[in-house]
Amino acid sequence: MEACPQEIRAWLRDAPMREITVGHSGAAVWHIDKDDGYFLKRAATGKLQRQADMTRYFHDKGLSAEVLADVSTEQDWLLTAKVPGDDCVAEKYLAQPERLCDILAERLAMLHALDFSDCPVQNHTKEYLATVERNYRTGEYDKSHFPDSYGYASADEAYAVVQAHGHELRNNTLLHGDYCLPNIMLDDWRFAGFIDLDNAGVGDHHVDVFWAIWSLGYNLKTNDYRQRFIDAYGRDKIDEDMLRMVAACEVFG
Repeated sequence: MEACPQEIRAWLRDAPMREITVGHSGAAVWHIDKDDGYFLKRAATGKLQRQADMTRYFHDKGLSAEVLADVSTEQDWLLTAKVPGDDCVAEKYLAQPERLCDILAERLAMLHALDFSDCPVQNHTKEYLATVERNYRTGEYDKSHFPDSYGYASADEAYAVVQAHGHELRNNTLLHGDYCLPNIMLDDWRFAGFIDLDNAGVGDHHVDVFWAIWSLGYNLKTNDYRQRFIDAYGRDKIDEDMLRMVAACEVFG
C-alpha cells in the first residue's frame, strides 16, 4: 500500500490484507492477518482523531483495543490491535437472544457507572445538539432505519421535539455513542471490548440506551427483547420521554 505512512508500513510487511465492509463513518477498513490480527482505517484528515483518542482512553480502562499507530498526513490513518472474539451479530450469540440481551444491558450499565473525569471528550451533548441544528438547516433528515414506535411524520416534527426538550439532555455519563451489536465484542460470551468509538464521550445515557434497544430490534428482527433490556439495565434509570427525544435527534444523523 504505497500511500500508507512509513510508521505503519512495518506492521503490514508480509501480511495478507483484506478490505472489509465500510461503516457509516465512510472510512476504508482493512483486516491485517498477522500475529493476533490488526485493523487499519483510512479517512479524510481529521475524521479519525476522536476515534483514536477515545480508543486509547477506553483501552486504558481495559475496554477496547490498543492503538498501535495514529498518523495524520493528507489522510488520517489509524492502526489498532484486534479485539479477540466476535461481535454480537455472530450467529452463536443471536441464537441465544435472552442471554445476549442481558449481557448487553449489564455491560452498558457497568460502562455508564465508570468515572469519566479524565475523558478527552467532555461535552458530547453540546456536539450532539449542534449536529441536529446543522443537519436540520441543511435538510439532512433520514428516518429509513428509524424505530416505528418513535416515528415522526416530518423533519419539522422531530426538530420541534428537540427544540422543546433538547435542554433536558444531561452530560454526566461515559458513552459508547453507537452502542449497537456490531460494536460489542464477546469472546465465548465473555466481554472482550468495544470497537468503533468515534462517537464516544461524556453525554446522556439515554443515547446509548436508545441505540441498544434499536439494535436488538434490528438484529434480532423483533422488539420482544425491549422490555427485558430495560429491566436488566435498570428501569428506574430510563425515561421513555427522553428516548423519544433522542430518537428525534438521531433522524438528523
